[in-house]
This record gives sequence, C-alpha cells and structure tokens, in this order.
Amino acid sequence: MSGTRTRILLADDQDDVRSGFRLVLDSQPDMTVIGEAADGATALDLARHLRPDVVLADIRMPRLDGLELTRLLAGPEATTPTRVVVVTTFDLDAYVHTALHHGACGFLLKRSGPALLIEAVRAAMAGDALISPQITVRLLRHLSPPPTHPHAGPGPDTLTAREREIVRLVARGHTNQEIATALVISPGTAKTHLANIQSKLNLRNRVEIAAWSWQTGLTSPAT
Repeated sequence: MSGTRTRILLADDQDDVRSGFRLVLDSQPDMTVIGEAADGATALDLARHLRPDVVLADIRMPRLDGLELTRLLAGPEATTPTRVVVVTTFDLDAYVHTALHHGACGFLLKRSGPALLIEAVRAAMAGDALISPQITVRLLRHLSPPPTHPHAGPGPDTLTAREREIVRLVARGHTNQEIATALVISPGTAKTHLANIQSKLNLRNRVEIAAWSWQTGLTSPAT
C-alpha cells in the first residue's frame, strides 16, 4: 500500500452505508479504507489504535454518538487530534453547529453523493472544511449576523474581480469542481485562488470565506 494514500476509518451503524462508502473511497488511487465500526465506542477505539488520517462519522450510532465521537477525536481536549467529517441523513441545524464546534472539518448529508464525499476527504486533508451545499446558506444565517455596520476587517476591494467571483460561488455552496466549471478554469486553479483568498483575508476555510462574504455585503443569503 502506498504511503501517500489517505487512510480512512468509517463509523456508521448501517452495514450498507459503510459498504457503499468503502466502494467509493477504495476506488480512488489516493485513498484506502483501513477500518469500519458499527458504533461510536468501537470507532473511538479503532481511531486511537489505527490512527487514520480521516474519520467519516455518522451521528446517530449506538454506545457513543457521532457528535461526542467528534469532540473526543477532534475537539480541544484531544491529545492527538484527528480529522473528522460528519456524514449524516439528518439535516438539523443543531447537529451542524455542534459538529463544527466540536472540531469537525466537514459536514455532509448522505444524499450529497459520491463526488462530494471524495472532495470532503481531500478538503479535510488540505486543512479545509467542506459543508454540503444544501446547508451552507442556512448555516450562515445562524453563524453570521446580517451586516448592519461597516465590516471592520478587509473589504471586497482587497480581492481581484475573479477572486470576488469565486467567493460568491463559495458562499452559494459550490465545490471546487463546480467553481471550475462555472468559471471555465481547472479545479487546480480554483484551489489556488481559494488559497490566495484565505491568505489575503486571514481566513481558515471556505465556511469562513462564505461568512465573510455575507458580513461584507458581497453576497446575501438570498443570492
């Protein structure tokens, strides 16, 4: 097995979901599933012994739920933090907020499809956070108050016209591939633009980019 492959642990109480995820992820040349768990407690033990690069965690699992598993593996008290992407059927604001607060580096709905699952793993490895597009705008309504006064940090003029285009697409929940398609550029170029945007604005990931976009008035939840 190549040492460059991303090592993934699956935690979900449904056998068919784990089998489907394994099929998708093992088909990628840079990924390999190294373990599976049908409950949160087993997932915690496996994560501590196998040291995966990324854990894909369901929320509603026996013995230990996915939110607590995320806190133990990725939260501030974790001795060796692990990247956790929460993948769930349940599109509830409380789950999204709690998962991100506990250190999750992604939140996907199971219906998002295989392409987004793959991109979420790659985003986690790159230090980014990928949220299902269906959730992004609604999430911002809770994380960011509407701009009622001038934004104190860098404004939209800090960015080039192309970078502002990309920020607007990020705020609408577009993936790197979708951004590339919309702007007729390569996914690698889209990723480079995102890195430049994060550097200019001193932001950590695309969720913060989307929040900044709304706070500065560059986009709004209705756009």
